[in-house]
Amino acid sequence: MSEGGFKKTLVKRGMKLMSDPRVMKLMQDERTMKVLMQIMAVPGKVQSFTHDHADKLAKVMALATEDEVKDLRRTVRRLEEEVARLQRDGGAPANGKGARSS
Repeated sequence: MSEGGFKKTLVKRGMKLMSDPRVMKLMQDERTMKVLMQIMAVPGKVQSFTHDHADKLAKVMALATEDEVKDLRRTVRRLEEEVARLQRDGGAPANGKGARSS
């Protein structure tokens, strides 16, 4: 069964189930709704927990996180663009050696 067919069947059965008077009565119960809301929040909590602990593990092991690598790439790209602009405008020698002395 394809993903689309499975989803269609699932939605169809869900709608049929929701029209059952017993289910409708159950859905009106505040406790049921509270439990359903907690269940729906689980994937987000798991993802957040996993992300936080991965970041902590990366720090302990002195590894760069994905966000840090993205920031670094962005900075390098900006610097490369700035160097290219300076070279175009004659503000820096094309050979990469600046006028600075150590």
